[in-house]
Amino acid sequence: MDYTPRILVVDDEQDLREILQFNLSSEGFHIDVASSAEEALTKPLETYHLLLLDVMMGGMSGYKMADLVRKEHKLDVPIIFLTAKTSENDLLTGFNVGGDDYIVKPFSIKEVIVRVKAILKRGRSTEQPNTTLESDGVKVDVESKSVTVDNELVNLTRKEFEILALLLRNKGKFISRQEILDRVWSNDVIVTERNVDVNIARLRKKVGNYGNQIIGRSGYGYCFEK
Repeated sequence: MDYTPRILVVDDEQDLREILQFNLSSEGFHIDVASSAEEALTKPLETYHLLLLDVMMGGMSGYKMADLVRKEHKLDVPIIFLTAKTSENDLLTGFNVGGDDYIVKPFSIKEVIVRVKAILKRGRSTEQPNTTLESDGVKVDVESKSVTVDNELVNLTRKEFEILALLLRNKGKFISRQEILDRVWSNDVIVTERNVDVNIARLRKKVGNYGNQIIGRSGYGYCFEK
């Protein structure tokens, strides 16, 4: 492989997340982790080559997340379920919602590594995933963190870039100011919804004529129109 496969591990057991992250990283994979399906859905799922997804979690189940990944996000990223549920109906449910493989807990790390490598050898997994977000003349390259408008490079701040990428990933859907704050300013302590408005205003100017496609609606937030 001429790239580093990116894997997202989603499990609400911290010890298990850390064990998987350490061992898979040792195999040369780039590993990100999430403690819930809700957290995982805030990540750039289109940049991953594989999802390792726990079925039973405190909030949204792994099955529900997989269904959203396939139907709403329309992503073909391979999914391996991790679960203690072993009935035939459970297995069928996993495959029906778009799972590619099923690893039953408790499992050995060697088994996980073998299954992961087998999935990544499949044809659809050996190519670099699409990391470009586009709308008309606006193009965002997630990997290089660059933005072009009508093929002209535009300089955005980190926050402006993350807001634009978030809006394009959810094109046609309103995202509340609070949700934008949670996703873009997650590590900052003192921020308000006004920070969102200021960054949106600057972003509109920087993308020129396409700024009109970034619309705001009171009580709903912001949306990049289709």
